Parts: sequence; C-alpha cells; structure tokens
Amino acid sequence: MTETRSKARPSQHAADDLPRPGIAAALLLAVVAAFAMHTLVSAPTLREAAEAELVRAIADEDRDFCGQFGLRPGTTSFAACSRELANVRQKQSDRDRAAAVGIL
Repeated sequence: MTETRSKARPSQHAADDLPRPGIAAALLLAVVAAFAMHTLVSAPTLREAAEAELVRAIADEDRDFCGQFGLRPGTTSFAACSRELANVRQKQSDRDRAAAVGIL
C-alpha cells in the first residue's frame, strides 16, 4: 500500500486573507469621498472668487471701452456708458440662452 502524504501548506495570513479587489475598491471609495468633501467645503469660496473675478473683469471692460471715448470713471457720462454696456451684455446673454434652448 502506498500512502501519499500531503504536506500541510503553511498558513499565510496578512495580505492573502483580504481580497485585493476589495482593498482597491475601498481605497478608491475613500479617495472619491475625500474629493467630494473637499469640493463641498471649497465650493462657496470658489463661487465667491469667481463672482469677484467677473465683477472685476466687467469693471475693466467698462473702463477700457468707455475710456476710448474719453469718458472717465466717476463721471455721469461714464455711468451712462456702463449702464448701456450692461444692457448690451444682458441682451447677448438672452440671445445665448435662447440659442441654447433652440429658439433662435
């Protein structure tokens, strides 16, 4: 009779007990959660900065455009020029929205 002896496989714990795809998924989920939290926390600050930049850009455009006609900031003529530019910007914005919806 031939007896086959099986060798006992040494126990390997540590990394082999946890499935690697599970670890990768958990790590990915943690990274996504951290990014989401960062976005939620920084969104108001980013929005405020973007709005401030837009106000600055519009003021620069008004100053440059109205200045071409000799109108200086702080004058009544400059204020009128800025109001008219605001009207032009609003009309363009309305046209852009209408085009996006497919009306134009």
